Amino acid sequence: MINTERYTLAELNQWNLGTAGEALGIELTAIGPDFLEGRMPVDHRTVQPMGLLHGGASALLAETLGSVAAMCAAPAGHACVGLEINANHLRGVRAGWVTGRATPVHVGRTTQVWDIRITDEQGKLVCVSRLTLAVRPMDK
Repeated sequence: MINTERYTLAELNQWNLGTAGEALGIELTAIGPDFLEGRMPVDHRTVQPMGLLHGGASALLAETLGSVAAMCAAPAGHACVGLEINANHLRGVRAGWVTGRATPVHVGRTTQVWDIRITDEQGKLVCVSRLTLAVRPMDK
């Protein structure tokens, strides 16, 4: 699924520079043939006014992980663009780090679907998300 020989974590983290992911402190931390993991701090950048992890920040972490994983699973010369994302927020987090893990549900010729599960530092499930992407030839 994920081409771990074509991409390193260092290269993938470079993709994050200058993006919303960098602004929120997202770091990619582990990659394997069937997963991509990353983490995000729960701090002033990622909480809502009540001091809890913002649902939009969770969705941004999920879409970052799913999109990068999809690009790593796409054929050479193709790009993946998001079509739909959903997120169910299950538990509040006030501080520390959350970790997301993206795993493939479907990696096809024209679409991909990824499941992203976000947990807190105790391993408790915070958010479940599903991301659907289109696989498109890159413009030349």
